[in-house]
Amino acid sequence: MNGAGLGLRRALVAPLLEQAGADLDFLEVTPENWIGVGGARGKDFRRVVEGRPLAAHGLSLNVGGPAPLDYAHLDALKGFLDGLNVAVYSEHLSFCADDGQLYDLLPIPFTEEAVRYVAGRVRRVQEHLERSLALENVSYYAAPGQEMSEAEFTAAVAEEADCHLLLDVNNVYVNSANHGYDPEAFLDALPADRVAYLHIAGHRREAPDLLIDTHGAPVIDPVWDLLDAAYRRFGPLPTLLERDTEIPPLPELLEEVAAIRRAQERYAEAEA
Repeated sequence: MNGAGLGLRRALVAPLLEQAGADLDFLEVTPENWIGVGGARGKDFRRVVEGRPLAAHGLSLNVGGPAPLDYAHLDALKGFLDGLNVAVYSEHLSFCADDGQLYDLLPIPFTEEAVRYVAGRVRRVQEHLERSLALENVSYYAAPGQEMSEAEFTAAVAEEADCHLLLDVNNVYVNSANHGYDPEAFLDALPADRVAYLHIAGHRREAPDLLIDTHGAPVIDPVWDLLDAAYRRFGPLPTLLERDTEIPPLPELLEEVAAIRRAQERYAEAEA
């Protein structure tokens, strides 16, 4: 998997079938949206992903939550990933369930105890799936019980669990604005050999000092600039455009995907 990709949403299946030659290096799918889906919708999904490199990005693994790991879900997930020959599987460094699904990505306390707890669960997930997991840095709006920085916590979990990272560049920008840290210092604090691929997306400015991660708007210039900084730090890793709400016509999304590719080319030219 390399280059520039797009997150597959159900609203994009029909446009991608119509534009089968869309210039995409890979797609990222959400397993929870497609596990067990059959009929016409399942056939269309298979047609869209056939022959394309795939990443999978989960929503309900709950690596940081208090509830036991859901091994029935892990069994279904393993069959999905193996069946589609998924190159990279990622999830959120957060918790999203306790007594049932919470339908939000909630922050894990940045503590040594949490590092050990989360890392142990990640190791069990990796053993069950027989593959490495990439954990995504999430946007958060409170940091309860904080004992270390977000970057220190993220790096410590990856090292303790011996897993990869999915670096969401927009989340770094949003969190740096909301919590007052230097986004490039965050990049510098991550172990470069752990980062598997990148996400980029849009957000909403709710107030002068509050950004909300929405995936519902075009990527803004400062986030593009931070992507350039990420390439300088980690190299031009595979990078995915996310759009979850206010999804525009496919050609507009492909323009942003092309902008990712241009950023990768700029890096390659600068290094030549």
